[in-house]
Formats: sequence, structure tokens, C-alpha cells
Amino acid sequence: MPQGKVKWFDAKKGYGFVVTSDGKDAFVHFGDVISDDSYKTLNEGADVEFEITEDAKGLKATNVRLIS
Repeated sequence: MPQGKVKWFDAKKGYGFVVTSDGKDAFVHFGDVISDDSYKTLNEGADVEFEITEDAKGLKATNVRLIS
């Protein structure tokens, strides 16, 4: 599973971006964050693993999990 870092995430808007290990930005929506918390958010700089999909708008990170 690919890994990367959270570039930024706006909890109020419910989306942000992660940077893949090869330096590409991938969009992430709060619905794609897997968390034990009911409040799904990601902190800037956090290490994450995820799956990547691509559509007309670009890369999207899905099934995003924090790496502990």
C-alpha cells in the first residue's frame, strides 16, 4: 500500500491533500479517512498509507490510514 505525508487537511471543509512517496499531490476527502475516532481529521505532516485512484481531476487517495 502506498505511503506518504499529509500536506494539509481542512477539517471544516472536509478535504485536503497528501503527498505520495514520489512527490505527487493526491486529493483526500474526509469520507476516505479510516479512523477509530468519529471525528475524522488528518494533521499536517502525519505519515499515512492509502490507495490511489486517478480520474479526470487527478490523483485521489482513498482508504487513508494513519501510520503509527
